[in-house]
Amino acid sequence: MISLADLQRRIESGELSPEAAIARSHAAIEAREKDVQAFVRHDKSARAQGSGPLRGIAVGIKDIIDTANMPTEMGSEIYRGWQPRADAPVVMMLKRAGATIIGKTTTTAFASRDPTATRNPHNTAHSPGGSSSGSAAAVGAGMIPLALGTQTGGSVIRPAAYCGTAAIKPSFRMLPTVGVKCYSWALDTVGLFGARAEDLARGLLAMTGRAEFSGVSPAKSPRIGVVRQEFAGAVESAAEEGLQAAIKAAVRAGASVQTIDLPKAVQEAWRIHPIIQDYEAHRALAWEFTERHDEIAPMLRASLDATAHLTPKDYDEARRISRRGRRELGELFEGLDVLLTYSAPGTAPAKELATTGDPRYNRLWTLMGNPCVNVPVLKVGGLPVGVQVIARFGNDPLALAAAWFLEEALAKSG
Repeated sequence: MISLADLQRRIESGELSPEAAIARSHAAIEAREKDVQAFVRHDKSARAQGSGPLRGIAVGIKDIIDTANMPTEMGSEIYRGWQPRADAPVVMMLKRAGATIIGKTTTTAFASRDPTATRNPHNTAHSPGGSSSGSAAAVGAGMIPLALGTQTGGSVIRPAAYCGTAAIKPSFRMLPTVGVKCYSWALDTVGLFGARAEDLARGLLAMTGRAEFSGVSPAKSPRIGVVRQEFAGAVESAAEEGLQAAIKAAVRAGASVQTIDLPKAVQEAWRIHPIIQDYEAHRALAWEFTERHDEIAPMLRASLDATAHLTPKDYDEARRISRRGRRELGELFEGLDVLLTYSAPGTAPAKELATTGDPRYNRLWTLMGNPCVNVPVLKVGGLPVGVQVIARFGNDPLALAAAWFLEEALAKSG
């Protein structure tokens, strides 16, 4: 993979020009795109911008995020050729930091569940995950150093785990979702893919200007609580192997690690996530559902048809449960720095299964709004396995610092 931090250091030292850095991404896309199919559009004319900390950094934008110079088709025939007039604010944050928008990456239809043509860069017979399929695959394939995705259930962390990249789903509303096709306004979160935790910290620093990201470094002896989320169902042996490897490396590196149970209210919040998601999806996609129903991708259409019965009463009760869960989760962090859990139920499913994988180990943390970082741990059968590090709401720098600690611990443990 291409490290954003390494590129920045080389550009700053004069060893590499911004133009040459962008040219390398163009060449990598040309070399791998035929097999991986991560992009719906590759702007071959994209060049290094004038100035800024991300000058020379090529970025892919998930194709549900508006761009003024490229169509935003949302993975749907309904929006084929749709051209927004303006860039989404999150795209302008990148541009103002000097980034080069090199293309639009594939997304499942409206960031839901119908798989794209994209393939896993580690084994093209397998899925890259979804819904941020192209962004995860493009970074995992070494095409670009940074990409934007979104998560409503598990659409940043899970594909990052499948494609072997670092990724962050920031605290809810850390990054604006204006100009991003809405699925659920209470859940949709813009996230970043990169090679390592340091790259994600640098990307967020450049985009947000938040000083707290400038001082991120590996955490010192973090207090880690391991949560297996048994209420979410069993995992494959590969996922448990990855979690065990992360625990052993963390302990060896000096972390304090304990297994904990989540409060009942938090477990109940996991159960009601789909109610909030599906109720809001019916409102966010009301025009498409009413006016272009038969053109909606089949798996999404079936889901919308099956959840049309949800009532305002169902929704309001689910929101009350989620608020109670957030309060109790906040109390849990009083004795811990971060939580550690699975990023996915196992390795990436085979493409022939026509699934992007299951978000059941991600959706609770999306609903709670906490920052989550995927850390690649190992490979099983040639496919990556990751774990996710979760910090208190609003403490994104600590999530990244703990992830960086874990990366270094894993590297030392071999």
